[in-house]
Amino acid sequence: MVVKGFSQKKGVDFEDIFSLVVKLSLIRVVLRIAVSLNLESEQLDVNTIFLYGDLEEEFYIKQHEGFVIKGKENLLCRLKKSLYGLKEAPRPWYKKFDSFMLDYGYNRTISDNCVFFKKFSYGDLIILLLYVDDMLIVGQHTKRIAKLKRELNKFFCYEGPGTA
Repeated sequence: MVVKGFSQKKGVDFEDIFSLVVKLSLIRVVLRIAVSLNLESEQLDVNTIFLYGDLEEEFYIKQHEGFVIKGKENLLCRLKKSLYGLKEAPRPWYKKFDSFMLDYGYNRTISDNCVFFKKFSYGDLIILLLYVDDMLIVGQHTKRIAKLKRELNKFFCYEGPGTA
């Protein structure tokens, strides 16, 4: 199900648009670091990400074709979860993801809110880049990356290499 966000009007239906896109220059820097230090890297894709975001505002949409009940054609549906197409959809997802990462001991960079990192002993480091529903994880130890992936999988269902 997708919301027709193109019909939303600024100041009426939404205040601002939130973008979850890591800067391309930071992706390049992290990939260069990964190659030069022979680090492990993994790419993940989160399924139905916006459904993980809880809406704080009230949103109503018309019933979608195929879901209209006879005699109740004029009723609206109240959204409880953000859906693709809703201009605010990325913000609630990001809030939940950010909260998860901070609770799990990661920090956010000052220069980009879509870059998370965690320092371990002996200079070990994991970097996670977030690009809407995709993630790039770079680190020295595959076991630490695997542990982060398991935690992400518990909290969010993702699809990536080697997952069912």
